[in-house]
Amino acid sequence: MPKWLWIERDFNFDFPANKFPDLLERHRGTPVRLDALTAGLADEITRASDGQGWSIKENIGHLIDLCPMTARRLEQLIAGEPTLVGADMGNQKTAEANHNGVPLEELLLTFRTERFDLTSRLERLGEADWAKVAMHPRLSLPMRVADLVYFDSEHDDYHLARIRELVLNLCA
Repeated sequence: MPKWLWIERDFNFDFPANKFPDLLERHRGTPVRLDALTAGLADEITRASDGQGWSIKENIGHLIDLCPMTARRLEQLIAGEPTLVGADMGNQKTAEANHNGVPLEELLLTFRTERFDLTSRLERLGEADWAKVAMHPRLSLPMRVADLVYFDSEHDDYHLARIRELVLNLCA
């Protein structure tokens, strides 16, 4: 399990908004990295937990569960709303979803589709949109569109690292 929790991380959005294309490229690549990380894994491995958190399928399902919130935050930023919608810090949707009962390929396809839809929306933004800002409720920091993409990619990487740890531990 990561030695740090997601909610304990600090963020500093001090890079220029014109870093958006680089950040979008990273964001676009998560489904490919997920596919590579889970290729050839037996179903029992993808459903297993090491007792320290979610299974591989649950981690992927959690990323899917958060796609609508990220899309909503993008809408809020573009619309000029002052504060972004908050996350369900109890992860109730993930807890109730039974992601372990869904075939891995279906989870991967759902995530790939959701991410493609969001990426397509982000690609259509103009350069002036990249710096639109609203307050992130938990961080109490102003967040731009560029920061939203960075933040979401950091969250992806947090769960990719956890999945890799499960693969290494459960396949050893």
